[in-house]
Amino acid sequence: YGKNTIKFLRLHKEGKKHFAKEVEVCTHLRLTSAQEYLDGNNSLVIPTDTIKNIVFVLAKKNGIRCIEQFAIDICKHFMTTFCQVVYVKTYVQEAPWQRLHENGVPHCHSFISVPDGIRFCEAEQCRNGPLIVFAGIKDLKLMKTTQSGFEGFYKNEHTTLPERKDRVLCGELFCKWSYGECKDFDFDCIWNKVRECILEAFAGPPDCGVYSPSYQKTVNCIQMCVLSKVPQIEVIEVVLNNTYYNVVDMKNLGLTNDKEVLVPVEAPYGSCACTLGRKKFLEA
Repeated sequence: YGKNTIKFLRLHKEGKKHFAKEVEVCTHLRLTSAQEYLDGNNSLVIPTDTIKNIVFVLAKKNGIRCIEQFAIDICKHFMTTFCQVVYVKTYVQEAPWQRLHENGVPHCHSFISVPDGIRFCEAEQCRNGPLIVFAGIKDLKLMKTTQSGFEGFYKNEHTTLPERKDRVLCGELFCKWSYGECKDFDFDCIWNKVRECILEAFAGPPDCGVYSPSYQKTVNCIQMCVLSKVPQIEVIEVVLNNTYYNVVDMKNLGLTNDKEVLVPVEAPYGSCACTLGRKKFLEA
């Protein structure tokens, strides 16, 4: 049991310069006994309102240097403070506020919401067990207008999809990775590096791009790029939900449409998912 969608804005001030972190927290606990379920005995139950207040207090006392560290702080507090807690799991996601710049100068206290992916993390721990940390990015929308195709796929009497050598590749990406046992990582640096790898593998070099023969291959290229450049990550899951674009037929309007006007197909949509890990971790 636990408390979901604990939302708040944490401000930190250094003179005229302000720092802002707006987060949403979900914290769930498992207790030594199920007596509250079986017998209606609530003597061990930490009220969810108390859970919410503890999250606020930890934000006030410790601040939020990064969301991963904040999730770790929450897990450690419940595990060390309450002997009846045998498992704690905390999810934290961060609103995409970025400091506003005017003529290249960073503003001291104004921010802009930039919807270029939501950062999130999870931390979980069993009593007498290691504290495990996950992190990720979701709702990251990506598109390239060429250097993508889909050919040579299996066909039968139900196949109507034509082969395409050149198409728009567009999708919404979800990516989650595991650090394994918690260590003293620079979580901000790693998260930014993973995001750079995602964009690099998806888009390719800025002057020519990189060809994608399928959404599946693009998902694999993203994972391989991350694992090759970020050694702290042990396992990475990527889900790419596809958005298709169809070329509008303008013959009846007396126009030739050479893939200049397209309409998105909102539903149904395809989805590709894969989890990839290092051999040494999977064998363990």
